[in-house]
Amino acid sequence: MRLALTGDSILFRRLNSQKDETISPLFDLIRECDVGFTNLEFVANDFEGDPALDHGGTHFGAPCWVLDELNDAGFNLYAAATNHSLDYSISGLRKMMQALDEREMVYAGIGANLEEARRPAYTTTPAGTVSLLSCTSTFARGQEASAQTGLMAGRPGVNPLHFNKTYQVTSEEASQLRSIYERLGLQDILDEKVRQGFSFYPPKGTLPFDGLQFITGEKTRVQTQLNQKDLSEIVKWVEEAKLVSDVVVVSIHAHESDYNADGIPDIEVPAAFLRDFTHAVIDAGASVVVCHGPHLLRGVEIYKNTPIFHGLGNFIGQNELVSRLPMDSYVAFRYTPDMTPHKLYKGRSENDTKGFPSDQRFWDSMLPVCHFEDGVLKSVDIHPVTLGLGLAAHKRGVPYLAKGVDNIRIQEKIHDLSTPFETSFGKEDGYMTLRFDQ
Repeated sequence: MRLALTGDSILFRRLNSQKDETISPLFDLIRECDVGFTNLEFVANDFEGDPALDHGGTHFGAPCWVLDELNDAGFNLYAAATNHSLDYSISGLRKMMQALDEREMVYAGIGANLEEARRPAYTTTPAGTVSLLSCTSTFARGQEASAQTGLMAGRPGVNPLHFNKTYQVTSEEASQLRSIYERLGLQDILDEKVRQGFSFYPPKGTLPFDGLQFITGEKTRVQTQLNQKDLSEIVKWVEEAKLVSDVVVVSIHAHESDYNADGIPDIEVPAAFLRDFTHAVIDAGASVVVCHGPHLLRGVEIYKNTPIFHGLGNFIGQNELVSRLPMDSYVAFRYTPDMTPHKLYKGRSENDTKGFPSDQRFWDSMLPVCHFEDGVLKSVDIHPVTLGLGLAAHKRGVPYLAKGVDNIRIQEKIHDLSTPFETSFGKEDGYMTLRFDQ
C-alpha cells in the first residue's frame, strides 16, 4: 500500500491538477497512491452560515466545488479539524459536513457532537484499509464539539486536544506579580466569585492573573502540558482503529510552538505537549502521525520506528484568494468594507513586504509517500515541493515538485529541522528517503 501525505490545503479556485503541466507530475504521484491524505484548511460552505467573531485569522469560506477539485487531485482521506472549521459558526460547519457527505468523502475531526468528532474515519481500497483520526489544539472557546447527555444533544464542532499553559517566572518576578495582583484587588474578586459559586481556586502554587496561570521556577518561560482527559479519549479511538484497519493515521492541527536550543521562541519548534501527544498515540497504535497548522515545515522524528511529521507546511496556499469577507474580517485587519478582498490582503502584507508573501518558509513543503507491506511501514519517500513564491497572487500557492536550487534548499531545510530529533535520511535523485527495519 502506498499512502501520500500532505499538509494544509487552502483552495479557493480551480486546481486543474490533471491539465496543468507544471503541477500535474506532483499530483500524478498522489493519484498513483492507494490513499491520498490532506488537511481541509477552509470551510466549503458556499459562504453560507454565520460569520464567527472568533475566527482562525481570517474567514476561509469557499465554494463547495473546491472539494471536487481535491477529489480529482487524488485525495480520498481528509482531516477537517482546524482553527478555521468554525469560521462560519455551527451553521457553516453543518453546510460543509453536508457537502462532504453528499460527495461521500471520507473525513474525520468534525461532527454533530463530541463522539462523532472523535471517531476515526475509514477508507478501504484493494490494497487495504486506512483509518484517520483528526484533532486540533488551536481553536476558540466553544468551537470544540461537546458530548451528548441522556436528554440533550451535544454541540457540533471539532475534535479538541486541550492543553494547559503556565507561565513560569522566577521567585523575584513571582513576588512582584503577587504584589500587583493583590493591589489590583484581583484576589478579592476571585474570593467573591468562589463564594458565589461561579469560579474555583487554581491549583496550589499557581497565580491566576486575569486568566494567565503563573508558577514559580528557575527560568522565565512558557510551559505546556497535555490535557489528560482529551488524550485518553483520543487514545481510546486510536486503539479502536488499530483493531479494524491496516494503517492508522493520526492528524493534529496545531499552531503552538516552543523554544529552540538558544532559548528563543521559535515557530519551527513544536510545543512540548505536541511531542508528548505524538508519542502517546504511537504507543496506542498509530502507524504515522502528521502535524500541520503553522503553515511551514518542521522536523521529522522517528519514534519506535514510526515517523512523526511535526510540520508538513502548506500544500495548497491560496490564502489571498478568498472572494468574500464578512465585516469581522475587515474590523480585525482595520479596514473599511469598501476595500475589496484582495486589496485588503495586499494592504495586510504591505504589498508583499511582510507576512506570508515575504517569507520563503511559508512556500516550501513536502510530499511524503509511505510504503506499507501488510500494514508494516517499509519506507518513506519525501519529495520537496514549492508553492511559487514571487509569482503573482493568483498564480502562487499552487504546489509543484521542486527542482534545482529550490529542491536543494528544501532538502537542506528538512535535514536541519530534523537534526534535533537525530533523524537520518537517505537520498535518491531529487528526493529524500527513510528506511525502516522492523
